[in-house]
Amino acid sequence: MTDQFTRQVQETLAAAKDARIPENVKALAEDSVAKTRDAYSKMSSAARDGAKILENVMVSAQAGAKSIGEKVLRNAEANTEAVFDAAQAICRAATLPEIVRLQTSFVQKQLAAVSAQTKDLFELSMKVTQQSLEPLNSAATKAFDQFRHAR
Repeated sequence: MTDQFTRQVQETLAAAKDARIPENVKALAEDSVAKTRDAYSKMSSAARDGAKILENVMVSAQAGAKSIGEKVLRNAEANTEAVFDAAQAICRAATLPEIVRLQTSFVQKQLAAVSAQTKDLFELSMKVTQQSLEPLNSAATKAFDQFRHAR
């Protein structure tokens, strides 16, 4: 049985030795490889572009977070200095009405300052958000345009 199997394999290999692959099959295989390579190239390029966009978003967001943090710190320092200045002025006051006037003035000034600080911080946050998301918006617009023109 082993001899018979060996002989059959040898005969099959001998017959296959002279067999030729049809040209249309070879052309189809080459075309498939070329199309697959092209698709891979496009996907690879899109992945690199996506990674770059994500990197830009992260860098922008990081810089924005730093700006916001610095703004909050400057506001805290300004508010703390205002408290110390007011406390010092109140300590120097000679009469109770002067203390009340200084305290009232301080509260009014601080309410205005906090309102302005809040507005500035909100505007900075909006700016940072827009700057951080701009790369995503641009990429989405570009992808939509490419898709629309591909149709």
